[in-house]
Amino acid sequence: MLEANQILDLSAIKAILPQRNPILMLDRVQVVDANHLIGVKNLSINEPFFQGHFPGHPIMPGVLQVEAMKQLAEIAVRGELDPSGNGDVYLWKLSKAKFRNPNLPGDRAKVEITVNGIEDGAASITGTVSNSGGVTCEAAFTLKMREKSAPAEMPELFNDYDRAAGFASEITEVTKVMPHRFPFLLIDGIRYMDEAKAVAVKNLTGGEAMFMHAAEDYAVMPETVLCEILAQAGCACVLARPENAGKLGLFAALMDAESFAPVYPGDQLVVDVDLPPARKTFGKGSGKIYVNGKVVFASSLMFAIVDPA
Repeated sequence: MLEANQILDLSAIKAILPQRNPILMLDRVQVVDANHLIGVKNLSINEPFFQGHFPGHPIMPGVLQVEAMKQLAEIAVRGELDPSGNGDVYLWKLSKAKFRNPNLPGDRAKVEITVNGIEDGAASITGTVSNSGGVTCEAAFTLKMREKSAPAEMPELFNDYDRAAGFASEITEVTKVMPHRFPFLLIDGIRYMDEAKAVAVKNLTGGEAMFMHAAEDYAVMPETVLCEILAQAGCACVLARPENAGKLGLFAALMDAESFAPVYPGDQLVVDVDLPPARKTFGKGSGKIYVNGKVVFASSLMFAIVDPA
């Protein structure tokens, strides 16, 4: 039971949340009241995600700012959404997230959420992340609880999205235009690409750094990371355009994201993104992620193309 003005240290946070490193995004939490929580995440260059996002230009991924808000909201509502503590509180819908300024090594991120209400098992949340320079991210999203589940069938082997079927861009070619690197490179190749569309493939494996956060009995990919996978497929498409050579692709906003089903180790993700050519430094697109032909996640996104600092 959360109490007003209660301070949660790392041990208390871990007692409530299932997330663990490298995706636990809170170091300390203050319960202002039951519907208003404040957290802090100190940003150190030793964070694994800085090593791959981006080498030489370390920036906290925008989706991890959303993940920090999601985790803080989960602390607030888990007791009501999942009284038994046996379910999976997940990011059901993300109506909008705007990324305004970067968080860099040496920054301290203040994470703040408000629970606007809980109805029919869905918790409506608004939140912000800020540093000493001001707001870096703001979002509105909805959390729900689902029963923990497991894959009911073997993945389809083999199909048109396996590498042997032919990739438009092997991963070695992708990394020539994309700045992302381990452990934050989240596509394995491009099956198809033209000026306005990319179909990427991501093979999920239990050895993935993004699964190392999971509780021992339940490994699913966080929905915020699915947002990043969509974005990286789009990034590969946009940065392959000759006019964008040597530039960075950054999230500006996410809109209307929705999770339809969990994804597990052993799944092959087919990431289909439409990104019409942009006339300016900003562009919009939309995408869906499929597993065995079924949509598991969808989102629209806005991106910015910038020169490295």
